[in-house]
Amino acid sequence: MPYKKGYFCDMKNLKFILAAGVLALSSCSQTTRSTDRDKVVADSIAQEINVLTAQKALFAKMEIKDTIKIGDLVQLRFTVYNKADSVMQFCKWHTPFEPLISKYLDIKNESGEEVSYKGAMAKRMMPPPASSYMKLNPQDSVSIDVDLLKGYAIEGAGKYTISYNSQNMSGLMVRDSISFVYIK
Repeated sequence: MPYKKGYFCDMKNLKFILAAGVLALSSCSQTTRSTDRDKVVADSIAQEINVLTAQKALFAKMEIKDTIKIGDLVQLRFTVYNKADSVMQFCKWHTPFEPLISKYLDIKNESGEEVSYKGAMAKRMMPPPASSYMKLNPQDSVSIDVDLLKGYAIEGAGKYTISYNSQNMSGLMVRDSISFVYIK
């Protein structure tokens, strides 16, 4: 399908529109309790949206070593994939494809406490200029590595979980969080 301006935004908003529709339809029942059938329908719609998004849009995956020794780099690999049949683009703001000038990750320790972000915070003018977008050819990918210690106060041994929080800015879907164990 050829890329159309605004197509990705429509795909991104489809998830919210369908979810709202399911909620509206379920609220029309005589009882306010959720039924198992409502949950099955909602889960089915969510799965279809995820498959459709992965097939037609950009998405990203994060990778990190399972175990990292304190003192070593805490290196995250961030890869963006284009599974569409046309050139797609994403905003590199709030991704590792720009210097660490925004908090685009949530990093939590095993107690659920968020690790402090210590990097710079850029103020942006909206909408993003054309130079802030990266194009990705059909069926291609692009990767970058970033040392998380440069922007996040990861201290002390333990298990840490990382999740991407900036899909609304970049337009990139990152479904899964990742974890690593920091050891002495």
